[in-house]
Amino acid sequence: MQRPEPLALDTLLGSGMPAPATLHFFCGKAGAGKSTLSQRLAGQHGALLLSEDVWLSRLYGDELRGFDDYVRCSQRLKTVVAPLVVDVLASGRTVVMDFQANTRSRRQWFRSIFEAASAGHVLHWLQTPDALCLQRIARRNVERPEGSSELTEADFHHVSSFFEAPQADEGFHVLTHGATDPSRG
Repeated sequence: MQRPEPLALDTLLGSGMPAPATLHFFCGKAGAGKSTLSQRLAGQHGALLLSEDVWLSRLYGDELRGFDDYVRCSQRLKTVVAPLVVDVLASGRTVVMDFQANTRSRRQWFRSIFEAASAGHVLHWLQTPDALCLQRIARRNVERPEGSSELTEADFHHVSSFFEAPQADEGFHVLTHGATDPSRG
């Protein structure tokens, strides 16, 4: 007996069958537009949206005084969020994680999640010029959306010094996004 050929995603979507669960995650410098894109994608896909900045602010607000505090608290948060996301993906629901995937090691953490859930994934890489990132950060420092913390230009450059762009040998499904209108990002 011959095995049927696998269906393309667009065929599956058009058939009335549920689409497979997908983990969407983001690589881009501070101010690149990750949160804006994550909100848009969550709405488009009817997905669960998890924002690292909001969770950190609500759980550890008083403890977050600098970059080292972020690293420590983020590590603690990851141990709680990862099993939750695996369960949600395994149940068939798409998840959008507004958590940074700006280093190889951080991207491997995302891989461990979608592989444990046998889910699909899309790594959204936002390639936004530094000048535009800084412009957006200045606006965010004034508007202060939930979960945001004030970021100086020196902070931006410090955090950006750890940035590692995704490489083909990492084997991710990467969707690259260029700079967008600064009034929207």
